[in-house]
Amino acid sequence: MFNRFRKACGGFVGSVRPEARSERKRTHNLFEAAAAYVSACAEDDQERIDEAAGWVSPEALSFGVSELACRAVIALARERDESPRTVARELLGLPAT
Repeated sequence: MFNRFRKACGGFVGSVRPEARSERKRTHNLFEAAAAYVSACAEDDQERIDEAAGWVSPEALSFGVSELACRAVIALARERDESPRTVARELLGLPAT
């Protein structure tokens, strides 16, 4: 009986200790996954692409990549003092409208 109590308390104390928490597998949010996925695609690193794609669901990754693209186009448009539409079309190699 005392042995069960010791194991139960030991598990609780182990979960509170910082070094025990750092050993747990860290979860990634969709924005971390999107950033890792896009940067790996830009560097053509298939291993990192596959790893990042496994961090979140495909739907979440798609949303994160879309949000990253929107933010990047907006930032680049502000930097160039152009409209986001003009920048997006230029990045994709489309003719100006």
